[in-house]
Amino acid sequence: MKPSSRSSQSKRFIFSSLTFILFLCVLASINEIRFDTFLTFGRCAFSSVPPDPSHNSSSIASNGASDDDDDIRILIGILTLPDQYHRRHFLRLIYGTQSPVGARVDVKFVFCNLTKEDQMVLVALEIMRYDDIIILNCKENMNKGKTYTFFSSLPEMFNSSDRPYPPYHYVMKGDDDTYLRLENLVESLRPLPRQDLYYGYVIPCPSTDPFVHYMSGMGYLVSWDIAEWVRESDIPKNHLEGPEDKVFGEWLRDGHRAKNRFNAKWSMYNYPEPPTRCTHELWPDTIAVHLLKKQEMWVHTLKYFNVTSNLKPSKLYHIP
Repeated sequence: MKPSSRSSQSKRFIFSSLTFILFLCVLASINEIRFDTFLTFGRCAFSSVPPDPSHNSSSIASNGASDDDDDIRILIGILTLPDQYHRRHFLRLIYGTQSPVGARVDVKFVFCNLTKEDQMVLVALEIMRYDDIIILNCKENMNKGKTYTFFSSLPEMFNSSDRPYPPYHYVMKGDDDTYLRLENLVESLRPLPRQDLYYGYVIPCPSTDPFVHYMSGMGYLVSWDIAEWVRESDIPKNHLEGPEDKVFGEWLRDGHRAKNRFNAKWSMYNYPEPPTRCTHELWPDTIAVHLLKKQEMWVHTLKYFNVTSNLKPSKLYHIP
């Protein structure tokens, strides 16, 4: 073979080799991009702990709606106790499987300062995993100012230049034995004012006038400006003790607040057993059912509202 022929073959071989190596590099880059994309998707799909808790993005009942001005933003504070671990986990199921459309609903569990070593470890783990707990600077109580500490602490916690204002249009105080149907709650709020609002189940039971007495502690809601007023006014500070829902209503009366009031009776009511004048049978237009003290009551209520109807079929389980 002539030298020129060997040289030509060598050049072709080198060119082919370089081309093949370049192809392998491109293929590897594509695969790396796909793999990175998959990892990114996986992190989005399976992680519920936000990188920045200050943005309060760990709503357990949010449909992922944007912070559009037309979207209703609601904070629900469920007043409970630090040791109620099982109740909190159960309620995370209840509210985490609800997705109200056109609204951001953040559900937070609220209690006072931790006092035991096991609380400090276990509650810290809950916060790391769910970021849905508010610990108030107070001594645990029911009717000696806990509700005041909750509402008065909110503006400092959530008012921020990097958030929309108000951070929430409404704030609700709820009990941990109350079942809230979030879609119905949101729909009932859509036509209502977002200023100077007081909403709930009017006490006493026969009353239908929200301007005479007060809203039941099962779950009452106010607009954000009232939470700011609670923080700033001396009226609540000077009247802390007594049935918390009654005291809250007296603050608003004495401060001439809540000119807009909405009585949600009878969409909010006590569990119907035993029968009393404060309740009625379960019905479809329900917003809240109160006094769910036993698991059988919760199961009966959840079955009535068919909350598992969206369970997807799978080969992994069989639920008749």
